[in-house]
Amino acid sequence: MRWAEDKFTSVPVTLAGERPFTIHLNGQEIVTLLCSPDHLEELAVGFLVAEGLLDRPEELIEVLVDTDKGWGWVKTRVERLLTKEAMSRRYIGSGCGGGTGFYTLADAWKCRPVEGKLRVSPTDLLALVQDLQRGSELYRTTRGVHSAALYKPGGSVVFREDIGRHNAVDKIAGYCFLHGLATEDRLLMVSGRISSEILAKAAKMGIPVLVSRSVPTDLAVEYGLGLGITIVGFARGRRFNVYTHPERIISD
Repeated sequence: MRWAEDKFTSVPVTLAGERPFTIHLNGQEIVTLLCSPDHLEELAVGFLVAEGLLDRPEELIEVLVDTDKGWGWVKTRVERLLTKEAMSRRYIGSGCGGGTGFYTLADAWKCRPVEGKLRVSPTDLLALVQDLQRGSELYRTTRGVHSAALYKPGGSVVFREDIGRHNAVDKIAGYCFLHGLATEDRLLMVSGRISSEILAKAAKMGIPVLVSRSVPTDLAVEYGLGLGITIVGFARGRRFNVYTHPERIISD
């Protein structure tokens, strides 16, 4: 039922799907995420890559997903089981849909500074913002998901949507990991705010330019300055703000 113009009317609605998804690594339960129930293999792998529990493609033996039961089983050749100390450091981040991590905020500084040759013009950057909006079909239908896309010069690499900002980025990381695609020297665009966790994920992927239609947090800007990442926020219409390392945004 919708209330509008002083009366109720019956209207059909489409809701964003939300499911719990538990990830196991080599028999150990790692985490339960709240997510959109699609591309779950990518989500499982991307989350483990982001948390430093999966490093190289040759380490991966298999990924099994049971959508009905809501679990993913990842088997690797390298045992990186979480210790009790690591589990005790798990925290719930600021992400919608359950942003859960195993690192402290100081761990973001352990990422290597990003050194990319990528340069982008204002015209091209704003065109990518429009491309992200055009691709966000599920958002237009439900108004309940976040979008993320990875771009390289000349076009997009992969686009994903999820109820959680972190999940959308992890799905992109997982897709690239599983398909042997480089993430270094690429542009990552997200629809939601850029938090320190999103910035850390971008740094681990070697992303030099991180763009959002929303704004970054102060901690994300601090990390971006130190890690050499260009942060662009409030990118909409014909304008945007550059918060760090503006040298990568070149004149048309």
